[in-house]
Amino acid sequence: MGAAMIRAFVAIPLSEAIRGQLGLLAQMLPLPRRVAPEALHLTLVFLGEITEPQAAEAHAAFETIRAARFGLTLRGTGAFGGARPRAVHAALAPEPALDRLQAKVAQAARQAGLEIERRRFVPHVTLGRLKPGEVEPWRLEQALLQTAGFAAGPFEVDHFSLYRSHLGRSGAAYEELARYDLA
Repeated sequence: MGAAMIRAFVAIPLSEAIRGQLGLLAQMLPLPRRVAPEALHLTLVFLGEITEPQAAEAHAAFETIRAARFGLTLRGTGAFGGARPRAVHAALAPEPALDRLQAKVAQAARQAGLEIERRRFVPHVTLGRLKPGEVEPWRLEQALLQTAGFAAGPFEVDHFSLYRSHLGRSGAAYEELARYDLA
């Protein structure tokens, strides 16, 4: 029998106040499937399907990360998927400390032997998902223009966490496996 697999990712959790503002923002967008407010987070690295021993290995590597606390500001909205958008998100104001933390987490995951995507880090908070053709492109475009001025924060980031994702019929539920405090 093989080792149990878990679907895991590393993310910055968001405060209740910020999640509330994002929930209101999501209601202004034509999203057939919204992310539940309690599930909103900022992913640093998606680890994918890994074994429990791999998760333990990654946890040990994440514990060695040293970084200072920093502030983040959510600013604007956007969509991923080009002409056929699949996800709508809140964007973030550029923050070098966030980019450095993400690079450290990605490096630690690789040192733990995990294969992670090499694509460029685009910090965002996913608000909802859609299937092609579910929403008329002009409606989504209009809504994104109307919410382009959205801003929330700044808020302090004082830790990041390792999560397990449980996929269910009504979307994913996330379980915090470990928390890593920033200095």
